[in-house]
Amino acid sequence: AILGPPEVNITSCPNCINVTIKLPTSHFRDKGKLLSLIDIYKEMDYNITLKSLDGEYKRPRQKTTEEVFSTVIEDLYPSRNYCVSVEVSASLNKHSIPSPWKCVTVDLEAQQGYHEVAVAGAICVSLIIVLVLKCVHAAGFILLKISFPQTLV
Repeated sequence: AILGPPEVNITSCPNCINVTIKLPTSHFRDKGKLLSLIDIYKEMDYNITLKSLDGEYKRPRQKTTEEVFSTVIEDLYPSRNYCVSVEVSASLNKHSIPSPWKCVTVDLEAQQGYHEVAVAGAICVSLIIVLVLKCVHAAGFILLKISFPQTLV
C-alpha cells in the first residue's frame, strides 16, 4: 500500500516556520473501525523538504507516534519565502507520496509587538504634550481668554 500525502499547514513566526502535520488516513479496518497509521505501524517516520531561493534542503528524518503533530524550522532568513513538503513512511512501508508544496514568507522579529509599541508610544507622547501645556499654563504663559460669570469666580 502506498502511504498517501499528509495534510500540511505552515505558519510564519520570527525567523522560523511552524509546520503542522496530519498523517494520511489508512484504508484498513478492524471490527468496522478505521485504523490510523499509528494503530498499524506504532511509529511513523517523516521527512521535511524545505525549498527557498537557495535551493532544496532535506531535513534529517524524524519519528512520530502522534496522528497530528507540529515541528518548528528555525534559523531562517526574515522576509524570505520558504516552501515545505512532507513525506511520511513506516519502517515496514517506504512507499509514499509527498504532500503538495506549501509556502509562506518568514516574519521579521521587529514586526512582533510592533502595534503595541506604536500605541504605547502615542500614549506617552500625548501625556508629555498635556503635561507641558499644563506647566506652561500654570506658569502664566498661557492665559485663558474665557471670562467666567461672576457667580463662578
